[in-house]
Amino acid sequence: MTETISVLLYVTRRRRFVARRLRCLTAFTHDEIARYARHLSLSGFGPAAQEKLKRGRVLVIGAGGLGCPALLYLASAGVGRIEILDADRVDVSNLARQVLFTSEDAGQLKVAVAARRLRALNPFIEIVPRTERFTRANALEYLRECDVVVDGSDNFATRYLVNDACVIAGTPFIYGAIHGFEGQASVFNWRDGPTYRCLFPEPAEPATVPNCAEAGVLGVLPGLIGTVQATETIKLLTGIGETLSGRLLLWDALTMRTRTVTLAADPRSRDIRELSPERYGETCAIESKSSTDEIEVPELRAALSQMQLIDVREDWERAAGAILPSAHVPLEALRRGRDSAVIKLLDPAKATVVYCSQGARSRKALRILRDFYGFTHTRSLRGGYQAWNAG
Repeated sequence: MTETISVLLYVTRRRRFVARRLRCLTAFTHDEIARYARHLSLSGFGPAAQEKLKRGRVLVIGAGGLGCPALLYLASAGVGRIEILDADRVDVSNLARQVLFTSEDAGQLKVAVAARRLRALNPFIEIVPRTERFTRANALEYLRECDVVVDGSDNFATRYLVNDACVIAGTPFIYGAIHGFEGQASVFNWRDGPTYRCLFPEPAEPATVPNCAEAGVLGVLPGLIGTVQATETIKLLTGIGETLSGRLLLWDALTMRTRTVTLAADPRSRDIRELSPERYGETCAIESKSSTDEIEVPELRAALSQMQLIDVREDWERAAGAILPSAHVPLEALRRGRDSAVIKLLDPAKATVVYCSQGARSRKALRILRDFYGFTHTRSLRGGYQAWNAG
């Protein structure tokens, strides 16, 4: 009798389980069921989690090194609505790490190319491209339309803005950052967990933090970290697994060693009521962009014979093309006082123009030339060699 009751209970539970799965499957078309078959049959995931993905709304800020792999996996997983913010165009220098783009896409808007590729990858989801940056003016409006933010930005100003806007809106965001051979990822503002300001309370001094153009980055690294960001997004949307909230994942691509650091939530980091102008932009800018510190390409061309030029790019960049004649001292060598013999051959009182690839490194070099080498009439070429070559 006991065995008969046990069998009946098992059959009843099994029927209920099957009925629940069948009800969940009605949310998908036949083609969707075929597409997501491996998810639907995955124990601990199944139709219920897939349906949550289908209802999910994700905002991805930046379609660069981190954004590209995150977008690919979120789209292929079936996240119902993906909004992409990026105002940049595809550059050839992006192609070694930004895997959504090809050589033929150079010069096109990143969001337009990304939207086209993602729709081809998965026609059952909604892709919303936005050709603009994440700013104080639009931050809270965009956060009202999403469940999770994936931060693929590459500068401190945007990261702090993303954090503060998410704190105000009560939206979690997936953090990722890369530098050289190392990357890190975490989940911030999730269920009273730590925020980005618990990790970095205030922005670092801009001149102390080199960007990717200066320090470089291993091309596969953003793929690793961007995929982690996609994984954490899926976990938040579906409720499966244990998120990285309260933990910072550190990844060393050279040794393939990973470790996690525990983060404690600081209640003061949530004391944010508005996106005050003084918190962003100026506090995180690379350098002053005063017009008195910069020279435009047409002005330099007109006065080239009266100027002395200093190229602060790396050797491999100069080998691909340069403005001649010009002295060559890479920024890092200038910082460390190396190649000072080259600088000593120049006249510190003469009108001097410093240039790099796009203008960021040359603005940093101005301070060094003024403070340590006594140059009195120095300006940075706005837009760098790229602007010179294009003009």
